[in-house]
Amino acid sequence: MPSRRQLANAIRALSMDAVQKAKSGHPGAPMGMADIAEVLWNDYLKHNPQNPAWADRDRFVLSNGHGSMLIYSLLHLSGYDLGIEDLKQFRQLHSRTPGHPEYGYAPGVETTTGPLGQGITNAVGMAIAEKSLAAQFNRPGHDIVDHFTYVFLGDGCLMEGISHEACSLAGTLGLGKLIAFYDDNGISIDGHVEGWFTDDTAKRFESYGWQVVRDVDGHSSDAVKAAIEEARSDLSRPTLVITKTIIGFGSPNKAGSHDCHGAPLGDDEIKAAREFLKWDHAPFEIPADVYAGWDAKEKGTQAESDWNSKFAAYQAAFPELASEFVRRQSGELPADFAAKAEAYIQACQEKGEKIATRKASQNAIEAYAALLPEFMGGSADLAGSNLTLWSGSKPLTIDDASGNYIWYGVREFGMSAIMNGIALHGGFIPYGATFLMFMEYARNAVRMAALMKQRSIFVYTHDSIGLGEDGPTHQPVEQVASLRLTPNMSTWRPADTVESAVAWLHAVERTDGPTALIFSRQNLPCLPRSAQQVADIRKGGYIIKDCAGTPELILIATGSEVELALAAAEVLAGKGRAVRVVSMPATDVFDAQSKDYKESVLPAAVTKRVAIEALIADYWYKYVGLNGAVVGMTTFGESAPAGELFKLFGFTVDNVVAVAEGL
Repeated sequence: MPSRRQLANAIRALSMDAVQKAKSGHPGAPMGMADIAEVLWNDYLKHNPQNPAWADRDRFVLSNGHGSMLIYSLLHLSGYDLGIEDLKQFRQLHSRTPGHPEYGYAPGVETTTGPLGQGITNAVGMAIAEKSLAAQFNRPGHDIVDHFTYVFLGDGCLMEGISHEACSLAGTLGLGKLIAFYDDNGISIDGHVEGWFTDDTAKRFESYGWQVVRDVDGHSSDAVKAAIEEARSDLSRPTLVITKTIIGFGSPNKAGSHDCHGAPLGDDEIKAAREFLKWDHAPFEIPADVYAGWDAKEKGTQAESDWNSKFAAYQAAFPELASEFVRRQSGELPADFAAKAEAYIQACQEKGEKIATRKASQNAIEAYAALLPEFMGGSADLAGSNLTLWSGSKPLTIDDASGNYIWYGVREFGMSAIMNGIALHGGFIPYGATFLMFMEYARNAVRMAALMKQRSIFVYTHDSIGLGEDGPTHQPVEQVASLRLTPNMSTWRPADTVESAVAWLHAVERTDGPTALIFSRQNLPCLPRSAQQVADIRKGGYIIKDCAGTPELILIATGSEVELALAAAEVLAGKGRAVRVVSMPATDVFDAQSKDYKESVLPAAVTKRVAIEALIADYWYKYVGLNGAVVGMTTFGESAPAGELFKLFGFTVDNVVAVAEGL
């Protein structure tokens, strides 16, 4: 049987070989953390390489994702469907081993990492999901949810502000099955970190309420094993294991230097490293006994089989709970959800309330959450303004994790990345809210949700200059255009209670990406519609008011401006103009419709078009073309009551009519 160091050296060899072949990459972190990874994966990690989706597996997150060859080596060596040829294609087009770990490319990669700090934050979300699922489903003698979340992270993750947001919340919630290994090697891209990172990290995490295991020799298997035992012995709080390592361990001339952080070692140095490590094998060659020492297939299959037996006993004792657990793990909605949601939408049309769409959103949450125990809500310290609470909201606390609502505090970025971790874990549909303007704080986590096609629902209220007196710092202008331009993101800006209910239904039913729901502060009337028009809302854009025959002018609007477009159309019709009004709450959904449907709503022959939205104007030229016009924002807002601002910036019937007549 190979020694532990020989097993770890397989990671080092594969990492330096793959980076060298690709002529780019980061060999330092995999070589430095190989000994820690060997102990964790061979002695503790509960996983089944033959079923990477097993519900009760431990989660492993490489937060310092630039060291991606570490996780690729681990997956390959332990028996996942990731062959040696995949490793040889590291960083190449269409390979399963891209430069940073990408969710959905290689089996066993739990989340996309690379933007530093987000991996540890995703892991906090995963640990929240595990703790909450356990509280909701486990019963005495039947612990069907019982797994750890392990994280590797580096100095860069801890310098990023998001790590403060996430790790302080993790301590507050007592996430005892979250164990993070800090690769304390003192090196970042620019060199030794003493010039820019002198935090007392141990004290910082102790102040968050974490257990901290200090000064662990990251190259001593015995020390690492003892640290993991200590971490797992206290499940009342998360643990940070501070491991002292040498970056690029095994490279005689570059170890301990930033020279090996983000560049190939070079042929001569790799040769020297092989001699230093006593690794007498050709590039990408792993001896059979080393493979045997790493192979986790048999152990993983047995672990899952044991769990299946436990679940069968649980199923016999609690058949309804077991059925619900299976449903939620599959991501399927309750059988009666769609019909009840449609009935609610129809009821909204019949009721005809004039309320802010943020309130319409809360009403939709109230209606849908009662049907969806998988909802996990939250707000970044604005619950009373975002209106995300409902009558059944129950907060998660350190003592009771069975709830369905997270008080995130003022942590927009952390909230959004935690939501992604919850979605990735499975068993929940997370939604979280803030003012639309503060999407900017969370922008990269929102982008990561889209990149990974996760079912995160981002609720954004106070959606335009209609915010009013708080002024331009709080008035979003360009944010919705940014969301609409993000691949895989579905963005809805509904006009009233009915469109809000449809938007929420779309977000809940969507399984191939996140949804951004944009809601108003000010009250908006419920617009008159036929049954067909209500049905057409789900197509993202539809005719809400039409004229006889072919229109000579089309007004396109969203949100609060649909009411304005309808009023302007009345004036224009009174002047003998043939005007059509199109409500387009979700441009991405409309764009995905058939060519015939889009032509029926926006006929190509009708070139005189005006788009109206109290947000950035430029986005709308894709719909109005060179012969059209946009009534929109070209500057930031001002501080004043909303009505005065709409008048100041031209969102009036008179101005819309004048712009239309100008065509």
